[in-house]
Parts: sequence; structure tokens; C-alpha cells
Amino acid sequence: MSDRTPADRFLDAATDLLHRVRDEEADAIAAAGTLIADTVADGGRLFAFGAGHSSLAAQDVVYRAGGLALMNLLVVPGVVGVDVMPATLGSALERVDGLAAAVLDSSPLRAGDVLVIISLSGRNALPVEMAMNARALGVRVVGVTSVAYASQTTSRHVSGTFLKDHCDVVLDSKIAVGDAELTHDRVPAPFAPASTVVTTALLQAVMATAAAGLADRGIEPPLLRSGNVDGGHEWNGRVFEEYGDRIFYRR
Repeated sequence: MSDRTPADRFLDAATDLLHRVRDEEADAIAAAGTLIADTVADGGRLFAFGAGHSSLAAQDVVYRAGGLALMNLLVVPGVVGVDVMPATLGSALERVDGLAAAVLDSSPLRAGDVLVIISLSGRNALPVEMAMNARALGVRVVGVTSVAYASQTTSRHVSGTFLKDHCDVVLDSKIAVGDAELTHDRVPAPFAPASTVVTTALLQAVMATAAAGLADRGIEPPLLRSGNVDGGHEWNGRVFEEYGDRIFYRR
């Protein structure tokens, strides 16, 4: 009998997934990082969107110590997190046709910007329409999704397409359909999701690539510092002043 604990098994599974995305998504990570660096250098703005638990990875790159100050959260009321009551409302809103268009029409997104859209399944109407409509506006789209869903499930959008079909760059998280890494003979359902771990790591790899890419061009990347280190607030204040017209979370 194996002496590996459930914690061991989960951490091993998550580590294996991280190794896979490192090895198999290297070109996509480089492309996404270059696209973001190009956008910063050209005066564009950066946005991230995710619904439900996918929003956790989007929030992780916004107003983040060590991260790019220009990354803004594109908020869709009711789908950002489980704080909405009932929590199932957020899932229902992801399937509403036309919601993405209304959100984009009232957002600051414009041609030349980049929108990172995170959706594990990529099958619901909201992320699909968000990508389609954003690209129609001249916004470049980076999609973070599990490509496996496109071959093992059906789209919930009228077009029959998935998020991955409407992106300039696709990052495949490699997460299995159902997002559960463990099974147990006395547990009736699979458990232990790893999508947040992997998706967050993927996006931080992209941000690191973008920051280093800007530096390699002789451009100081607009990075934030922790407010818990001496001089951090003063540093961030200078960044906010210089790039205030491209930062929307302070308004």
C-alpha cells in the first residue's frame, strides 16, 4: 500500500502540470509576453477578465507587487467571485448572450489594447463573445483555457465555437475536463482542482516575459513594489503618476 498522502498526490499532480505548461506552452508564453511588451511600448493598455474562479487568476495580475502596473481588471458585475448571492448566479450569467457586448461598450477598452481572457472551459457565451467582440474593436486577445474542453464538450455559444477560436494567442493550461486531480475509492466524485495554481503560474510567466522583454529593449517596465517594503509606496506613487492615464483601478 502506498504511503503517499492525498496532499502528496495533489502537489505531485500540480507540479506535473506546471512542468507540462513550461515545456509545451513555451512558445505561447513567449508570444503572449511579447504581445504585452509591444502593447506597453506602443502606449496601449492591459486588461484581464475571468468569471467565477477564473477571476482569481485575473485578479492576481492586477495591482500586484512585482507585477505590471498597467494591468487592469475588466469587471462584469455578478461574475467576478463567489461573493454574489446566490453564488450560482455567476455561473448563470456566464451563459447569457449579449452580456459581453454591453460590458465592452461601457469599458475603456480601445483598439491597440490587450485583453487577457481566462476561462477554464472556454465554452460559455460570456468568454466567447468577450473575445469575439474585443477583437472586432481592434483589441488583441490572449486566451487562457483548457483546450481539452473543445474536444470533449460542446460549446454553449450559438456559434458552436470556444474561447480558443477567437484569440491572438492561446495558453493551454492542460487541465483535464472537470478540474479534479484526485480520486478515492470511498469518495464518489473526483476532487482537488488545480486550475487556479496552473493558470496563475502561466500568467505570471507571461508577465515575467513581458517585463524582461521591455528591459531588453531599454524600456523600464512599469512594475509595482510591495507597500510592505521601505520606499514601496513612494515607488508606486511615481509609477501611478507617470502611467496614470493607463491605470483604471485607481479611479
